[in-house]
Amino acid sequence: MLPRVAKNGSKRRQRGSIRRRGNSLQVQVYAGVDPLTGRRMYLSESTTDEAEAQRILNRLLSEVDAQQNAQTRATLGSTLDAWMRVHEVEQNTLQGYEQYARLYIKPALGDVPVGKITTKMLEEFYAELRRCRIRCDGRPMVHHRVAGPHECRIVCHRRPPGRPPARGYPEHDCEQAGCTVKECPPHTCRPLSGSTIRHVHFAISAALSAAVRWDWIKSNPAVVAKKPRQRPPQPNPPTVEQAGRIVAAAWEQDEDWGTLVWLVMVTGLRRAEALALRWHHFDLPAGKLTVRRNYVIVAGEAVEKDTKTHQMRRISLDPATVDVLTEHRERYERLAHQLGIEPRDDAYLFSHLPTREVPYDPDGVTHRYSNMCHKLGIDSHLHALRHYSATELLTAGVDLRTVAGRLGHGSGGATTLRVYAAWVNESDQRAAEILGSRMQRPPRSNQ
Repeated sequence: MLPRVAKNGSKRRQRGSIRRRGNSLQVQVYAGVDPLTGRRMYLSESTTDEAEAQRILNRLLSEVDAQQNAQTRATLGSTLDAWMRVHEVEQNTLQGYEQYARLYIKPALGDVPVGKITTKMLEEFYAELRRCRIRCDGRPMVHHRVAGPHECRIVCHRRPPGRPPARGYPEHDCEQAGCTVKECPPHTCRPLSGSTIRHVHFAISAALSAAVRWDWIKSNPAVVAKKPRQRPPQPNPPTVEQAGRIVAAAWEQDEDWGTLVWLVMVTGLRRAEALALRWHHFDLPAGKLTVRRNYVIVAGEAVEKDTKTHQMRRISLDPATVDVLTEHRERYERLAHQLGIEPRDDAYLFSHLPTREVPYDPDGVTHRYSNMCHKLGIDSHLHALRHYSATELLTAGVDLRTVAGRLGHGSGGATTLRVYAAWVNESDQRAAEILGSRMQRPPRSNQ
């Protein structure tokens, strides 16, 4: 039996109440003030059993006492926004997180209270993205596994209020009942790549970790969520013959363009590092290059920032490359004198402007290189030149640590080993053959 209730129909406790509403009993417990909105929060559950109502009340009070309940009604979307406002990261990286949140996370889970996000919910979300990036998980008119365009629909049935009947809802006419039908346009399902889903997972996990630090939630369900495996990198560098054709074609187009392609090929520079080069980064008499900066476009604005690993590095240059760069400097000085200006050591190496105040556009460089290779019948992209530099050094027997230093890889060569494991194994095989060839095998014993 329930104890005597107040005139307003509720039985008051110190922080909770049981209130009769029709045939149901509503249990409500005060859970504090939401730090995000400043509003009072309550935990609420319903039942028709009086004994069960008392057990629910005791359980909810225990959760509040143990601080096991969510401390805010903030949604995952607002939590992501709050995390990105305080997360210290490069602007282009932050722009990537904002894109993942806008395209994938918020449409699916943005309105879910952060305290109700579960590990199962996250794993189901990742599975949907692996199947189709627009998450067309409705009832298909054509089966998802069938190649080609298909349509899908989700029917939101309009139901009467209250608990569903024990035998389920009867059949009805959706059009007369006013049910809502959502249809996605015809499309071909394209799964989201595993690496992108891992980035999505990292954004969610980092935001939930911040929510834990802020005492919004007590645990991070993303920590134990199963995410897609990271596939081993499969670099596809051009062959030596293809590399020669690429350099020759670049030089035929433009000497400055040929110099850029040559320099990236022999140094393994990243695109952003090559475009950020200025003349004061070089010591041509000593044959040295210092890599300090990156040049990128973020939200339509040019940004010069630290390198990807936030570390400068020095790279030795071979005599042929020093000659190429010396001629490149001479061309710049001749052009500057023709324009009546003094050559500047802080001028960019590669620029469409005669004053060299602004470097090449990054996307323009990528497209120009891809178009050039397409005309040559070579399947390659600009970053493949970095792979070419690394693989040629490794197969020539250069030690892993030196190669990692030239590429700007961190972790003492761990990244280099992971990306170029096949070429490291090939180099190791050659080392074994060299040692074996210098040893004299003992004569066979006569048995």
